[in-house]
Amino acid sequence: KKKKLKIKKKGKKKKKKKKKKPTMLSRLIQKSSTSLSFNLLRNTTTLQSNYSKINWDNIEMGPEDPILGLSLAYQKDNNPKKINLGVGAYRDDDGKPFVLKSVKAAQGLVCETNHEYAPIVGVADFRKYAANLIFGEDSQVIKDKRNVTVQTISGTGALRVAGEFFGRFVPNGEISLPTPSWANHNPIFKDSGLKLGNYRYYNPENCGLDFNGMLDDLSQKPEGSIILLHACAHNPTGVDPTPDQWKEISALTKEKGHYVLFDCAYQGFASGDPNKDAFAVRHFIEDGHNISLCQSFAKNFGLYGQRAGAFTIIGKDQEEAARIESQLKILIRPMYSNPPKFGAQVVSEILSDQNLTETWKGEVKGMADRIIRMRQLLVDNLKAAGSTRNWDHVTNQIGMFCFTGLSPEQCETLINDYSIYLTRNGRISIAGITSNNVEYLAESIHKVTSN
Repeated sequence: KKKKLKIKKKGKKKKKKKKKKPTMLSRLIQKSSTSLSFNLLRNTTTLQSNYSKINWDNIEMGPEDPILGLSLAYQKDNNPKKINLGVGAYRDDDGKPFVLKSVKAAQGLVCETNHEYAPIVGVADFRKYAANLIFGEDSQVIKDKRNVTVQTISGTGALRVAGEFFGRFVPNGEISLPTPSWANHNPIFKDSGLKLGNYRYYNPENCGLDFNGMLDDLSQKPEGSIILLHACAHNPTGVDPTPDQWKEISALTKEKGHYVLFDCAYQGFASGDPNKDAFAVRHFIEDGHNISLCQSFAKNFGLYGQRAGAFTIIGKDQEEAARIESQLKILIRPMYSNPPKFGAQVVSEILSDQNLTETWKGEVKGMADRIIRMRQLLVDNLKAAGSTRNWDHVTNQIGMFCFTGLSPEQCETLINDYSIYLTRNGRISIAGITSNNVEYLAESIHKVTSN
């Protein structure tokens, strides 16, 4: 009994599950994963630095864009009198961005449409109205269906498509640019594989056109050269040939067999009259040139961020135009596939409606007139400040930009001492001048040019 009392009651023992023996496959997996983990830990540094034979150690820091650099410096400046004359975008007399009423009205109509892809060559109505705007609705080229007009990513995209087309179909192609020209022209055509040439254009002695130098250089170019011409409101100088001078340029380039590419970014914005600003383009066509043309709708429609543009090539006949279009499709497809629709649809809505077109014409004239008025106000205030220099070139030039004739040193002084931001070649955007800042601007320029 005593032995029985000493025995303690124990709970029921749980049966232990028999461990399964690992299979050959699982042992191999475990062994390989353990080995891989060890090697990864051991070689972490090596993997991070040598995972590829390609690295970017030799990439240098690129230079800052001069225009964007000016804008950044302007934003950081605390001077209440600061003026930004670098940006190439229209501003109203309060220095604010301006949205056209015609654009606002058209936007409401566009919002009702879908968001499907556009064709490779772009929105059909936009292509039609872009051609009508520059060539004229009664253009024989349009009637004969000789123009190939494709929608592009604004004027920059049009120029790049042009460059790629020339690079592909003009063996050892060289394109000649005016001196100076828009800063982006050089890299666009260089990156397209074209050789770069130039011809005299701006005369710094009188801040006007070096017409004789221009004709002399164009006559010296090899026959069949590609010549880029600014259709109106030359950027950056604001210097345009007269109608008679355009006729001489057309006759000379035709005689030499040159091929002309027009860059048209300011139709309507230059003089306030879209037809007047199209004179050069239309005259060259009437004179027998089968030109090509780049259009931008950023300035004249205020659609800067919508990137609406067009590139046109005129063929000798409808059959050649069809072949050109087929090759442009092949070229565009791997570049950006198809262009954005919204800005192109806005332009189409405006130019397809007579009332909206008339509203737009009035607005673009209003923008051009303000630019012209600011030019005159600047000259008047320079004289009032006591300047005895000849400033006629300010009012003789046309469009958004003016080549002031200021030296790089004078520009530096305006930036550093007066908080007036402009490019160091003396170019200013007239759109940055307002009724409120023109007096301070004129006084500052007078002080700098008097020393």
